Amino acid sequence: MSEMLPGPRLLPLVDAPPPERRDAARNRELLLEAARRLVHQHGAPGVTMDAVAAAAGVGKGTVFRRFESREGLMAAVLNYSESEWQGAVMSGPAPLGPGAEPWERLLAFGRSRLETTLVHAELIRAAGRAGGSRSFAAYSFATRHVHYLLHELGVTGDLPLLAVALLAPLEALILDQQVTVEGFPLERVYAGWVDLARRIVGVRT
Repeated sequence: MSEMLPGPRLLPLVDAPPPERRDAARNRELLLEAARRLVHQHGAPGVTMDAVAAAAGVGKGTVFRRFESREGLMAAVLNYSESEWQGAVMSGPAPLGPGAEPWERLLAFGRSRLETTLVHAELIRAAGRAGGSRSFAAYSFATRHVHYLLHELGVTGDLPLLAVALLAPLEALILDQQVTVEGFPLERVYAGWVDLARRIVGVRT
């Protein structure tokens, strides 16, 4: 009998910072909210440390003390968004969240991850090495989730590698090449990913 796998767990997206004083934590939240708002309004390339400080009502030095660099700030914004996405996978409405059949959840995962990656492509680039494209912990969460769904679907073989094969086309570098450089429509990219998923899972319909 195959070993039952636990579902994915929420993972820290970067090394956990030490506990913060209440005022420091409040400043961090203010800065993150200001940065997220500016990224939404102007795109990641148009967001500066000065603009974030002004929007949050703090000094520029406070921004550097909290995040050390612009890349560090963009990585923190990216990680915040990743945490929200993880929450949707773990406990949000079906089919991305629990409650749907594993195949439906896998399809919803692929669509959501593809769209989220494209929305955050500029942010991923702006985070640079500080974001590690997406942190190892964030990637591990996605891999574990796909691994879990493949197990639930009764897929046999090397599930960790099959999960990686399904995640690879959804990474920013690949999508940037296909969508931005080669001009593939989003629906073509998603249809290709579904075809790959069908071949791995063995779904015929």
